[in-house]
Amino acid sequence: MKALTELQILARLKELNGWEYSNNALQTSFEFPNFKDAFSLMTRIAFEVEKMNHHPNWANTYNYLEISLSTHEVDGVTEKDFELAKIIDELTA
Repeated sequence: MKALTELQILARLKELNGWEYSNNALQTSFEFPNFKDAFSLMTRIAFEVEKMNHHPNWANTYNYLEISLSTHEVDGVTEKDFELAKIIDELTA
């Protein structure tokens, strides 16, 4: 697995909904009406990341969820991060 260049990442961001490239990672956030809805999305994402064996860095405070995707083995963003971001987009559509 190889880290993508910044130019590759910025070009690929157009494929995603609401994601940005910052601090060497793909990042997004969501705000929900309540904690239950935020935690429900986290649970759905958890099943997918376990299948992929590729886990996000995330933070949840009540109804707010922040997600950051990078591949620690290569200290950067890879195709695997874009694959997971697309899955998250599908889960939130």
